[in-house]
Amino acid sequence: MSDELKRASAMAALEEVRSGMRLGIGTGSTAEFFVRALAEKVAGGLDIIGVPTSERTAALARELGVPLTTLDETPELDLTVDGADELDARLQLIKGGGAALLREKIVAAASRRMVVIADDSKLVETLGRFPLPIEVMPFGLEATRRAVVKVADALSLKGEVVLRMAADGSPLVTDGGHYILDAHWGRLPDASGLADRLAAIPGVVEHGLFIGLAKAAYVAGPSGVRQIAVATADETN
Repeated sequence: MSDELKRASAMAALEEVRSGMRLGIGTGSTAEFFVRALAEKVAGGLDIIGVPTSERTAALARELGVPLTTLDETPELDLTVDGADELDARLQLIKGGGAALLREKIVAAASRRMVVIADDSKLVETLGRFPLPIEVMPFGLEATRRAVVKVADALSLKGEVVLRMAADGSPLVTDGGHYILDAHWGRLPDASGLADRLAAIPGVVEHGLFIGLAKAAYVAGPSGVRQIAVATADETN
C-alpha cells in the first residue's frame, strides 16, 4: 500500500508541471516515483529541464532520459517537487533521511514554488517523531556535536545526538563531503526557534528543518490524495 500511496502523491504533483518549466527534482523513495512518471511525460513530448538534489536522483534521471542542468546554469527554478520525512499542517518539514538535505534546501530556496509529495504516514501534529538530521563538517565533529547538545539542553529537548554511519561501519559522507548527526529529541514544539539556533552553530552546515519553503503538499491516504496549501500574501490581504 505504501508504494501505491507514494505513486499517487507523485502523480498528483505531476499535474503542476508544464512545458517550459525549470524543475527541482527531489531525493528519496517518493521522489523516485515522481522521476519515473516525469520521464514518461518527457518521452511523450513534455519540454522541461531539471536540477537534481542528489547524485542518486541525477543518475536515475539520466538513465530515464530526463534532461538535466545545474543551478549554476539555471539559478532560478519554477517548481521543486520533493518528499519529506515528516510534515505538519503548517507545511513545516523534516528532511534529510536520504542524506541530501543541504542540496535539497538549496534547490528549494532557488524555486518559486516547492511542492511536497508524501503518504499520510508522514503527516504529524508536531514535528519530531523522525530524528532530525543535522549536516556538519567533519572537522571539529565532537565540538560541534556538543554545541548541538547545548542547544537542545537550553530548549529542554532530551535524547541522543548520534553520528550517522554507513553500511561499512564508517561515518556516512554526504554528496557535499559532510557528516550527519541524527538528533533523537522527539517532539519539537518550536521548530522555527530550533532552526535558528542550530544554524548559528559553527560547524553546522545545514539542518533538516525546512521552515517556510513548502507552498503545498500532496498527501496520499487510503481515501485518496488531499492537498495541503499555505495561504499566499494575496490570499491573506
